[in-house]
Amino acid sequence: MIRLPAELERLLAEHFPILRERERFAAEIIRKALEGESDDGRKPPELVGGTIHLFTDGGSRGNPGQAAIACILEDPIRGQILREHYERIGIETNNVAEYRALIEGLKLAKRYHPNRLICHLDSELLVKQLNGEYRVKMPSLQSLFEEIQELCQDFPDIVFQYIPREDNYRADRLVNKALDEHSSPPYERPT
Repeated sequence: MIRLPAELERLLAEHFPILRERERFAAEIIRKALEGESDDGRKPPELVGGTIHLFTDGGSRGNPGQAAIACILEDPIRGQILREHYERIGIETNNVAEYRALIEGLKLAKRYHPNRLICHLDSELLVKQLNGEYRVKMPSLQSLFEEIQELCQDFPDIVFQYIPREDNYRADRLVNKALDEHSSPPYERPT
């Protein structure tokens, strides 16, 4: 039998005065939690552990221009895509879009609790900045860089790898899909 804290026992006794009902309620809550079911019937993301691959891309049409981000989480053992995400982010530069795509990807990956996360990016600048080879000189990128550093603390092992654009075609396709779905007039720089 599981022993609950006194405060929790008191609350359960208030709502379920009959011991048998209280025990049934507690058993049902524990069963749902162990099976991964929430009260609203939705299943939370599967806890994968192990190694997960994250592919991210960001781009803008114009620099700055209409921008979008995309990220794909993949379980390399099963060859299964765990999650895809893409969205427009307004008027931004290519570099800001690349950073924001990685931030979104890290937030998604955190829900799967990987032991190792391998991030594949087609921005050589970003990879070199994240690996400490280049400094972040642009003030507009500094806060994004710091946010990524903070998010990295949630992963026991994280790697940033550069891949050629043609090898990142799935994330690139999602960026273009986001931009095409809601096309708007091109951004014109104020004069």
